[in-house]
Amino acid sequence: MKQSSPRKTWVAPSIRSHNSGLNKFGAARHHLVTEAIEGTPVAELIARFGSPLFVFSEKRLRENARRLKRAFATRWPRVINAWSYKTNYLGAVCNTLHQEGYWAEVVSAFEYEKARALGVPGNRIIFNGPYKPLAALERAAAEGARIHLDSLDELYSLEEVARRLGKALPVGIRLNFDTGLTDPWSRFGFNLESGQALDAARRVASSPHLKLTGLHSHIGTFITDPRAYAAAVRILTAFMDTVETQTGTLIEYLDIGGGFASRNALQGVYLPPEQLVPSPEQYAEAVCDALMAGTRDREARGFPRPVLVLETGRAVVDDAGSLITSVASNKRLPDGRRGVVLDAGVNLLFTAFWYNHDVRPARRPEGIPEETVLYGPLCMNIDVMRQSVQMPPLVVGDLLVFNPAGAYNNSQWLQFIEYRPNVVMLMEGGGVEVVRVREDLAVVTAQERLPERLSRPFSEGCDDAV
Repeated sequence: MKQSSPRKTWVAPSIRSHNSGLNKFGAARHHLVTEAIEGTPVAELIARFGSPLFVFSEKRLRENARRLKRAFATRWPRVINAWSYKTNYLGAVCNTLHQEGYWAEVVSAFEYEKARALGVPGNRIIFNGPYKPLAALERAAAEGARIHLDSLDELYSLEEVARRLGKALPVGIRLNFDTGLTDPWSRFGFNLESGQALDAARRVASSPHLKLTGLHSHIGTFITDPRAYAAAVRILTAFMDTVETQTGTLIEYLDIGGGFASRNALQGVYLPPEQLVPSPEQYAEAVCDALMAGTRDREARGFPRPVLVLETGRAVVDDAGSLITSVASNKRLPDGRRGVVLDAGVNLLFTAFWYNHDVRPARRPEGIPEETVLYGPLCMNIDVMRQSVQMPPLVVGDLLVFNPAGAYNNSQWLQFIEYRPNVVMLMEGGGVEVVRVREDLAVVTAQERLPERLSRPFSEGCDDAV
């Protein structure tokens, strides 16, 4: 008697394109997973601290900071590295950078207060930004912060502060100009091409209460062409020579701001970050070569070479931070694509608006990958974490890891609809520490005040309606 074959499980038919795994954008990446971060299983982190969850690596943060410092220190004799607070002002992140010798670069009264509260001396703070309240200017001036003037009104205010203090305050001025390689950020500082910058320099130099000691620029953000920094340095050194010649002022430092790119993927850019984003050494080579050329004859004229100041953020912290999120539900979209709802959205990953963040499952995938849209949990249509990504079938509770996610998300995140989650740091010596506790209703409503006449419950203040 012939034996019957075991009955097979029915599987829905599908069409799958067979290829080598390569396309014009590089190798297919659906096979990549992130099962652990710095050796700690992702599932274990979620079991201990809940989902969603931000995770930072102290080891990666320190490695990035040291590599950037080394890249410039080996090419220029005097360099000041400053940490950009607006990029991520979590205390654990900031103090890790300060322990590595980074100053604080702040752009608001809040950030200045945060730096001082963390123990940063005033004379190790660079105060930038278009809005510095008078009280903040007074404190920063009294504590010896390095203040960069952004407007004539600010110049007049600081001049009055200096007069009351009875001393000549050293200051820098922020410049904006066209490098020819980046879009000019003309809303900040004094324009060079129109003559504003030279007028401001002359005005400071003529003041008995201010002393011009530095020039500052910040040519943009996520700049992937090192030649833009070389152009900026050439412009700055030429302007420095002009100012010194016309005013007799000695410029002690040139601050080239930040803007170095991280290994993230900008939307609309075809090349992957591994091919597009320069290394710290490439940035340093471009900057320091131009600086060397632009200051070659200073010592012959009796002028020292200026100190180089960097205000670095994204390139140091971005890949040191990850966001872990859980699958909440699946659905099939009208166009046939799969939609997946996560428990983290653009309220936490604000940079999803302009990056295609690398996202990977936390377990080895099973099944055929297909085009998937990753949505957040917010009740708004723009809450999209990835517009299109190849993902294997996902079930409720599956974990996904977004990385890099360390830059700007913990400073731009929103308290909108959902509570903000725990943030933990994987410590270099072992162990995991909570560096920001998840919010709850008490935290969110702590600043609210309810007038007495509005404090009655609904049932006491309104008739029932059918």
